[in-house]
Amino acid sequence: MQAVEINAGTWYLRALRADDRITDVPALTDLGVASPAGYVSAAEAGWASETRFVWAVCIPTTGELVALVGVTPEGGEGRLWGRAREGYDEALDAAVGPVSRFAEGALGLSVSDEFARDIR
Repeated sequence: MQAVEINAGTWYLRALRADDRITDVPALTDLGVASPAGYVSAAEAGWASETRFVWAVCIPTTGELVALVGVTPEGGEGRLWGRAREGYDEALDAAVGPVSRFAEGALGLSVSDEFARDIR
């Protein structure tokens, strides 16, 4: 599956990027990701294999990543997780609902209210 972009009100969710136009590497480093470029590649592979779905939660006008949110299928359930950069918890909170609806509607997963504030 190709990555799906989501409009989450005042926030924009898109696939992670690390190319000559947009790079999420500095923001991922800020979030504590040990190998940011590898994380971007793993996120792309997760979409392709439908084993992990990861979005960059971004400021719409700049495309700057301020949080990560994702869902990992485990059987028929979807585990939601994410982490925000300092001062951007609101962005992460706003992304959870739309990602839950995507997981339920498009992927057919049952998503619980449990949300892990971490990066997977």
